[in-house]
Amino acid sequence: METMLKTGTTTVGIVCKDGIVLAADRRATAGSMIVDKRAEKVHLLGDNFACTIAGSVSEAQLLIKLIKAELKLKEIRTRKGVTAKEGANLLGGLLYSSIRRMSMIPAVAHFLLGAQDNSGTYLYDLFPDGSVTKVPDYVSSGSGSVFAYGVLETQYKEGMSVAEGIDLATKCVNAALQRDSASGNGIEIAVVKPGKMAEKVEVRELNYSL
Repeated sequence: METMLKTGTTTVGIVCKDGIVLAADRRATAGSMIVDKRAEKVHLLGDNFACTIAGSVSEAQLLIKLIKAELKLKEIRTRKGVTAKEGANLLGGLLYSSIRRMSMIPAVAHFLLGAQDNSGTYLYDLFPDGSVTKVPDYVSSGSGSVFAYGVLETQYKEGMSVAEGIDLATKCVNAALQRDSASGNGIEIAVVKPGKMAEKVEVRELNYSL
């Protein structure tokens, strides 16, 4: 019986009082094989959106291209900025359609989306089935998420700053790097702040010590 190659990762999203923090490790795997040590799992989708990816790389890459185009197209058609909720629902619709498309090679992708508009900043969990969940505090995905949640459950504080969120996200991913063989090779972080462009703020090549 043929066995599918499994992939793994660790991604984290944290809601802070002054923005959203997204983080992920940089290792891409196929079964027990490490195929990339500089994988990009944190992506900027536009001025107001950033996301993390987990799951099948090909599926995630295609969906990123599609959502970037859809966001730009909606902005051109409506002649106004895309709201956070609209962006999340657009990506959710793409995920819903993708997983229900007939394919010889089943593939799934899980997104964490940080977004901002005139009303504030928001964090969404977009599951491979197309469901869209607004997250009030924190969320993690991937094979290393069980380790990340252990740190989040004990160290997350409501009202923490982005600077504190970056430090916590780093600790979360690092906890997974120590125990999850499918996560590793550094940490990548992005932030989404009110009234500012989404940006990547840091890439740490080596494992970070707690």
